[in-house]
Amino acid sequence: MQTATLTIGTRGSPLALAQAHEARARLMAAHGLPEEAFAIEVISTSGDRIQDRPLSEAGGKGLFTKEIEEALLDRRIDIAVHSSKDMPTQLPDGLELSAFLPREDVRDAFIGRAAPTIRGLPHGATVGSSSLRRQALIRRMRPDISVVTFRGNVQTRLRKLEEGQVAGTMLACAGLKRLGMADVVTDLMPLDIFPPAPGQGAICIESRIGDERIARLLEPLDHRDTALALACERAFLAALDGSCRTPIAGHAVVDGSRLRFGGLILSPDGQNAHDVTIEGRAGDAASLGRSAGETVRAKAGPRFFEGWS
Repeated sequence: MQTATLTIGTRGSPLALAQAHEARARLMAAHGLPEEAFAIEVISTSGDRIQDRPLSEAGGKGLFTKEIEEALLDRRIDIAVHSSKDMPTQLPDGLELSAFLPREDVRDAFIGRAAPTIRGLPHGATVGSSSLRRQALIRRMRPDISVVTFRGNVQTRLRKLEEGQVAGTMLACAGLKRLGMADVVTDLMPLDIFPPAPGQGAICIESRIGDERIARLLEPLDHRDTALALACERAFLAALDGSCRTPIAGHAVVDGSRLRFGGLILSPDGQNAHDVTIEGRAGDAASLGRSAGETVRAKAGPRFFEGWS
């Protein structure tokens, strides 16, 4: 029986496991290795265990990565597979994002029970979302709607919706596609009205800096256009000190040697917003994102962030 060549760390939700299985399948194909060469280790994170309050109150994005990164640093696992939008802009010393898989659909999906679209919901309806960005964008579209915090994995949120706790909810289209559940979507949100979170739809792989064996295994998996787009989006986020406490949207598109980026920050009620668009060389992805973040921060002014960021 073959000993595992590499141990993959992941959260235990069905979506996280689907993403880990995709990474494993791509490693198998790239290196001609059997499934048993890759072990998958499920690691429980604080973000999975804390369900009674918004992540912004509990500690932010790092709650979904802390325990997995500790396992990486302790060499209990060789790589970690994450949803890119869950990743803080500052990683622990010794770790890096070493590969990005080809990006899925970046759009947000609405799943409506009372109506198929947000605009079609009755006055005063309740929509559930755990994302401050989605909450702010929903309030911008429909100020009359009550938006409540809605935690849990995809299946949990859909169950709560079916039970009638809310009239509708929002999920990432990419996650539903990866779970084979795209048929539950009642409306896909246009990018010009409902821009995505930085990193949405992209799976990233985290590893130890300087681990040459792992770097060689991961090199064939890194998708150039996704990596460049994420470098821009993450630099935008970093320039704004973005976290779960701040409603921020950002989306970069790479077209050959060029990159286009659009970013947006909102107040939590959705009524105040500042946007930015920028275009340049794809090779300058990170500096373009940083410049866009500085531009939108200057537009908004320091008082924009007071009291809620």
